[in-house]
Amino acid sequence: MNGGDPIRLAVLISGGGTTLLNLAARIASGELDARSGVAVASSSRATGVARAAAAGVGVRVEERRAGESAADYGQRVFEHCRAAGADLVCLAGWLNRLAVPKDFAGRVMNIHPALLPAFGGEGMYGRRVHEAVLRHGCKVSGCTVHFVDDEYDNGPIILQRCCAVEEGDTPESLAARVFEQEKLAYPEAIRLYAQGRLRVEGRVVRVAQAARGRE
Repeated sequence: MNGGDPIRLAVLISGGGTTLLNLAARIASGELDARSGVAVASSSRATGVARAAAAGVGVRVEERRAGESAADYGQRVFEHCRAAGADLVCLAGWLNRLAVPKDFAGRVMNIHPALLPAFGGEGMYGRRVHEAVLRHGCKVSGCTVHFVDDEYDNGPIILQRCCAVEEGDTPESLAARVFEQEKLAYPEAIRLYAQGRLRVEGRVVRVAQAARGRE
């Protein structure tokens, strides 16, 4: 993509911005050949706003207006992504529902702190997810990176990473272990996309083998 230039990212946040900071760190270390073009926050009160700015990422705030449709809200949010020339939009703890405009179809990813389709959907985010996993007695958990459509946690799955649920886990301890997998999964999904190795067939994402001599 981009004639060999780094892939340009727009990152959407609603909370602390830890996923954005992870991506920024991977970019800075050279592990991820990308540029953070813009961060869009759903609230000016999100702590990730200051963190993104401190990391050198330009931040825009777009709060959803009372009675505003998901389509109208999506157009306002994605206008910032267009202005930044984003190749890929990465939801990173984004909580507000929005519709994906046609020109960004297949160019929006999300990461969810569970193994979808389990423990996903409206209202399932953050601590709530880990509480549900523990309440159901699951022996493994993990994270899922998927393409985004207009439903919560519904788009085709790109990749998943697992971790054990350990005896005595709390939502916080499990969340920390899952996040260690998230830190690996999201950059890998972005790399695969940038390399043109992802092909969607219905609900299935096929991952092509890397070309010889290409990482």
